[in-house]
Amino acid sequence: MSDLLERLRERGWRMTSQRRVVAEVLDGDHVHLTADEVHARAVQRLPEISRATVYNALGELVSLGEVIEVSTDGRAKRYDPNAHHPHQHLVCSECGTIRDVHPTGNPLADLPADERFGFTVSDVEVTYRGLCPSCA
Repeated sequence: MSDLLERLRERGWRMTSQRRVVAEVLDGDHVHLTADEVHARAVQRLPEISRATVYNALGELVSLGEVIEVSTDGRAKRYDPNAHHPHQHLVCSECGTIRDVHPTGNPLADLPADERFGFTVSDVEVTYRGLCPSCA
């Protein structure tokens, strides 16, 4: 059983055939699909699945904290099932491909105290941008 499916079972998420297909489509290394891409792949496995069902399942997965919604530069939102492993994203400025990256160091520590403006910083998101090998 996949990591995402296992986590959802442990949480007691009602696993209908439609929800299972959405979770199966999302599961995998470096998967950052749009809702339309999730729907297209889900239809291949379960032809009767509707776009609304896919959007609802994605919304629930994000609300549960099992999938991260990634927005970059006004492009379509993408869905990242790697929600329980700290990482950052590398985004191609041309085609929008997103990859998980794991830089060393502590980005929280990299923000000097005088740049925190009294905030108690609890989280940080770093997005690296550039061109993927196909677009370069």
